[in-house]
Amino acid sequence: MSVNFQKDSDNIVTLTLDMPGRSMNVLNEALTAPFMEAIAAIEADPAIAGVIITSGKADFVAGADIEKLFQITDAQAAFDLVQEFKGFLRRLELCGRPVVAALNGTALGGGLELALACHHRIAINNPKAKFGLPEVKLGLLPGGGGTQRLPRMIGIQGALQLMLEGKELRAEEALQQGIVQELASDREQLLAKAKAWCLANPKAKQPWDDKKFRWPGGDSRSPANGQLWAIAPSMASAKTHGNYPAATNIMSCVFEGGIVDFDTGCEIESRYFVNCALSPVAKNMIGTLWFQLNAINKGKSRPEGFAPSKVSKVGILGAGMMGAGIAYASAKAGIDVVLLDNSLETAAHGKDYSSKLLDKAIKRKQQTAEGKEALLKRITPTVDFNDLANCDLIIEAVFEDRQVKAEVTRKTEALISKDAVFASNTSTLPITGLAQASVRPENFIGLHFFSPVDKMPLVEIIVGQQTSQQTLARGFDYVQQIRKTPIVVHDSRGFYTSRVFGTYVMEGLQLLMEGQHPRAIEMAGLQAGMPVGPLAVHDEVSLSLSLHILEQTRKDFAEAGKPFAGHPADAGLEKMVTQLDRKGKKAGKGFYDYPENQNKHLWPGLQQAFPLAATQLPQKDLIERMMFVQANEAAKCYEEQVVLTVADANIGSIFGWGFAPFQGGALQYINAYGVADFVQRANQLSARFGSYFAPAAILVTMAEQGKRFE
Repeated sequence: MSVNFQKDSDNIVTLTLDMPGRSMNVLNEALTAPFMEAIAAIEADPAIAGVIITSGKADFVAGADIEKLFQITDAQAAFDLVQEFKGFLRRLELCGRPVVAALNGTALGGGLELALACHHRIAINNPKAKFGLPEVKLGLLPGGGGTQRLPRMIGIQGALQLMLEGKELRAEEALQQGIVQELASDREQLLAKAKAWCLANPKAKQPWDDKKFRWPGGDSRSPANGQLWAIAPSMASAKTHGNYPAATNIMSCVFEGGIVDFDTGCEIESRYFVNCALSPVAKNMIGTLWFQLNAINKGKSRPEGFAPSKVSKVGILGAGMMGAGIAYASAKAGIDVVLLDNSLETAAHGKDYSSKLLDKAIKRKQQTAEGKEALLKRITPTVDFNDLANCDLIIEAVFEDRQVKAEVTRKTEALISKDAVFASNTSTLPITGLAQASVRPENFIGLHFFSPVDKMPLVEIIVGQQTSQQTLARGFDYVQQIRKTPIVVHDSRGFYTSRVFGTYVMEGLQLLMEGQHPRAIEMAGLQAGMPVGPLAVHDEVSLSLSLHILEQTRKDFAEAGKPFAGHPADAGLEKMVTQLDRKGKKAGKGFYDYPENQNKHLWPGLQQAFPLAATQLPQKDLIERMMFVQANEAAKCYEEQVVLTVADANIGSIFGWGFAPFQGGALQYINAYGVADFVQRANQLSARFGSYFAPAAILVTMAEQGKRFE
């Protein structure tokens, strides 16, 4: 049975949730059906004095059954499903007995909503446990009464912030917020405290079921919340550009629920939930950020037949921002780090990057002074290549220059063991070419991190022509060891992420060269769902770096005797860097000016350098041009087997360069648009704006065959 029913000598019933054959409890019929039977038994037995709900798993309840929800396409079916769950929770809190949630681990989404339906919540103070309502991250809203119980429990403003951000709290933070009322040190104390509370509160009921109930901080009509409702919707709209209906629906649930009784508020929530659950946004996000992401994290792209491996010591060549970030991520995962650079001062500065990050974590109470000291002890700054001798993984993060990379490769390989893996953090240079400097190219691989490493969740693993499958497996295991998400790609210029991301920034520049207003270009990028406009992000990446890569690419093609087509916007890049001396954010001037102690602003000289056209394109055209160049290039990468799976392509696009999450990734954008419609529109864009919009051959074939990316 999924629910173990035990009654002790004090007539306290403990319901232990423990679904057979699953690592985590999930709120589906296999759990809720026996749970409802248990509630019925409690209702029928007047001797029962209290109820404790806990879990037989490491965590409490992971949440609702996303797979079942994803399959529902009928509005009434979705409404009935969520109303049934609410009814089950309502019976629990109105059963006439004190009910305590004994949270032995993580409770997210529907799992926390179950806990909120209890009269009291106690959690084990486990630093790994998380508590929250993160549904908005999948395009959904809390559908089990979360938008009604949480505001009535901690106040409208605090509840809105948690639900709109989808924030996940540690146990101590949940205690501070008032989501849990007590902490316990271990399971024994947890259950003892739960029982004691039941015995001490025989007539417990929810605050909102008391006739004297008053909203903490006031209800929706109170003057205290008047300013919130005056500005919150416009702030949300400015942030989401209308791309995430869940955010608006959450606010509507809370506002409308704040002027009606609890049960009516729950029904209101159900109707908004259905609106979200059946929306294309939710289907896109669940498909990619749940199913495809889980498949990747379970090793879908990892070669079979190789035992799991762990890195004990990593050597990092280069202590700049990337190397320092990789050192931090590795040390945080418990790996010893040798951080090497040309001078001890530079290497020590790289270690200090970790120190500063840890100081911030201490201020947020996410780290202790002892934890900081232990982590920093794992990082050894050095200038001596001999210190790399015992490393089982080397990650090269030096300047993007073949000769520099070749030199450090040869120096390092002369000292490390024969079975150690050598990885390059290059973002564009082909791994097969870099591996020519190696005496064992089968152990050579690409590990492309993203900046800032401590925040970016993705690592792009690049397989060279001679990279062995065992090396790939070891690289994959290391990426997961440092708690990043790995995607696997085959070697090519720019790989997958840099190649497709480049189309976004270059399209922004191309539009500028065509005379489109720079503010309209930037706004179109944001309206499309990108985190930053194409001109701003190009500044951040560095225009001078883009020009260096362009020049290196031209040189490589010339040496190989191959023609180089380039991009129509290459001339604009050269103009910005060489003629106008606008090299990007690091130089303090690019498409934007960066005045000291002031906000950045578009460079006024842009309109003189790139005069405005008499006719400005509709915003829809700007948005589609930016999205189509990315999606079409991603399709070409899939066609060429640069990126191997649809999941890797979609997750890589969202986690790697921020492709609009609500679209579900670059290939899912094509699915949602309709492959045949995408091909037709791409042909229109090609005829009007340039041949580089012509649809990838694979898309033409798929359109003819009525297929989509699966």
